[in-house]
Amino acid sequence: DVQLQASGGGLVQAGGSLGLSCAASGFTFDDYAIGWFRQAPGKEREGVSCISGGDGRTYHANLAKGRFTISSDKAKNTVYLQMNSLEPEDTAVYYCAADPTGGIWTDKRYRSERPYGYWGQGTQVTVSS
Repeated sequence: DVQLQASGGGLVQAGGSLGLSCAASGFTFDDYAIGWFRQAPGKEREGVSCISGGDGRTYHANLAKGRFTISSDKAKNTVYLQMNSLEPEDTAVYYCAADPTGGIWTDKRYRSERPYGYWGQGTQVTVSS
């Protein structure tokens, strides 16, 4: 079974940093796209960053550019999201998701949550002002 376990959330002051992890199991990492999404209270879920498990290509939404970095460790089947310069507006539940790419990864496709069939349970990030 495909399983995704997100961790690393917590409470941090504005300007601080957090590193999230998404431990994946049950599938071949190389064949999947993995994305980070977030949902703040009362708001729709939005894309943050995504990565090709095969060749490591990445995409960061505007909200993440310059502050967040997505990366992966194939040996550990884990995707990371390093978040710096956090702002109160970054407060949300952060989810990782995965989808088999069939050998084709494009940021246009995987920046959206629509293709993703597997979702982790989410980890809460709270940024205080």
